[in-house]
Amino acid sequence: MRIAVVGTGYVGLVSGTCLAETGVTVTCVDVDEAKIRKLNEGGIPIYEPGLAELVAKNRADKRLFFTTSLKNALVDADAVFIAVGTPPDEDGSADLRYVLGVAREVGELIEDYIVVVTKSTVPVGTNGKVKAAIRAELDRRGVQVEFDVASNPEFLKEGDAVSDFMKPDRVVIGVETDRAKKVMERLYHAFILNNTPILFMDIPSAEMTKYAANSMLATRISFMNDIANLCEIVGANVDSVKRGIGSDSRIGTKFLNAGCGYGGSCFPKDVKALIKTGDDSGYAMGVLKAVEEVNERQKSVLFQKIYKHYQGHLQGKHFGLWGLSFKPATDDMREAPSLVLIEQLLTAGATVTAFDPVAMNECRRKIGDRIQYATQMYEALEGADAMIVVTEWQEFKVPKFTYIEKALKEKVIFDGRNIYNPEQMREFGYVYYGIGR
Repeated sequence: MRIAVVGTGYVGLVSGTCLAETGVTVTCVDVDEAKIRKLNEGGIPIYEPGLAELVAKNRADKRLFFTTSLKNALVDADAVFIAVGTPPDEDGSADLRYVLGVAREVGELIEDYIVVVTKSTVPVGTNGKVKAAIRAELDRRGVQVEFDVASNPEFLKEGDAVSDFMKPDRVVIGVETDRAKKVMERLYHAFILNNTPILFMDIPSAEMTKYAANSMLATRISFMNDIANLCEIVGANVDSVKRGIGSDSRIGTKFLNAGCGYGGSCFPKDVKALIKTGDDSGYAMGVLKAVEEVNERQKSVLFQKIYKHYQGHLQGKHFGLWGLSFKPATDDMREAPSLVLIEQLLTAGATVTAFDPVAMNECRRKIGDRIQYATQMYEALEGADAMIVVTEWQEFKVPKFTYIEKALKEKVIFDGRNIYNPEQMREFGYVYYGIGR
């Protein structure tokens, strides 16, 4: 089987590479010549554990190819995946210009039956627009070529995307015809053999499933952050509350960690887009509006603790910051809480030296040299008035506290991810601030 994947960003590159690993011949397409050149030379444009090795393996096995030519990629293809970006507009809606641009180009080029699969995260109704765009180009050409559209949303966690794709909880596929369903069944044959649930449904339901899933997870995070803030006020411990409710089989333990807010490429964008879809449909998504409000407030919770500890006197204070990416195992800093905190500290007159295992170049790209960057984690703490943890990277969880003590001016830690034990911190003589503890 042969497919084309348009877009070599996070979704497209992971999806295309993993499908190649199952035996499908995949050609990934991108308009960025430098990115394609890098991929053809053996590099990859994103950081994702295990992906570089899988790309190299499938390139060597002649199942994975990269090109700037969609025309060439469509030759003998059974399906073409649209996996380009859908960044949020100012009003929160998903920007569909790239998705529809690919659809028009597909309409300009196809000669034989093909299934056009939307992998990008798109609002309900987008596949109808994709279908109309392709049909308009075929009409303009004056040709009759049969095609189908399908929705196949991704459910990948950054930092664990390869495993998520190869061992998914489920595969969601929206189709309109039996012919399209048969093509998608062939494509996912390896997953069917592994007894992965393949959930076929109508296209609008598939589109909605992606937004509903991410919005539910974002809701759990914001709910626990709200509970954590209340725990601090009334003298409860959010860790105990988490154990108490997480042991309920109806609730479970995942996405119940309190912290300094969520970020990334999915949750903030998808929550905004679903709110906008509701507004456009005349229905106010009250719960999700609260989820978004709580998360934006939570990104300031560390600064508020720092401000209170120093009684508002932050001018001239210096902080060592561990973690810049929005979560571990990625260099993604989109909507990262670290960016909010850094801006607040700098505005208050403080200085910052940061360390992150992989995201420092990305931080330089976003904010330049407004802060200092350390080459290793303990170096970031040298001469700092306090230490701040924003991202729960594995190497931060069991540090050498003797090194921390020697580096800091004062033994003060602001833990935005609750990765340290408060009692142990007190035993070590630290002034310790967590979230909801």
